Amino acid sequence: MIQRVKQFYRAITARITMADRAWVEETLPAAAQSLFYAMHPADQYHALNVAKTAMRLWGEAPAGDRDLLLRAALLHDVGRVQGDMDIMGKVLAVLVKHFAPVKARQLAETKTGWLGHILYVYYQHPEIGAMKLEGIGMKEEAAIIRCHHRKKTENDPPELALLRAADELN
Repeated sequence: MIQRVKQFYRAITARITMADRAWVEETLPAAAQSLFYAMHPADQYHALNVAKTAMRLWGEAPAGDRDLLLRAALLHDVGRVQGDMDIMGKVLAVLVKHFAPVKARQLAETKTGWLGHILYVYYQHPEIGAMKLEGIGMKEEAAIIRCHHRKKTENDPPELALLRAADELN
């Protein structure tokens, strides 16, 4: 619960600096930058923090493709765009999932009303993001992002394991 409170505080105080923008522009191709900047600024800030954490984790145990990990970290939430599920929508989705998990899944599956749409995006944003990335030719990143909220398996690539760890810390 403390982690969720910290996430909320970071979300409402999120600010993207010029240095952050420069890092995104040097790391991502133009089409991916458009996806990144379509996210809510709080999600952009979160993605930047996940990327920084992922780079730190990669440095402690180098494995896999560092550049792929960085791109995947920056793009892992592109399935959520500004206006679809902003800060309060995410808070509501987390609360409904926690207190009424069966109802949350039902609403997400039917996409009934505003809450159903929010829950659909909450549960499906990895798949939505992966499809967007496949559409711009970023198939490796899509494969990682599609799985970043799924349960760990023995065959997970190192980039996926590091992305999950970095996301959990942020």
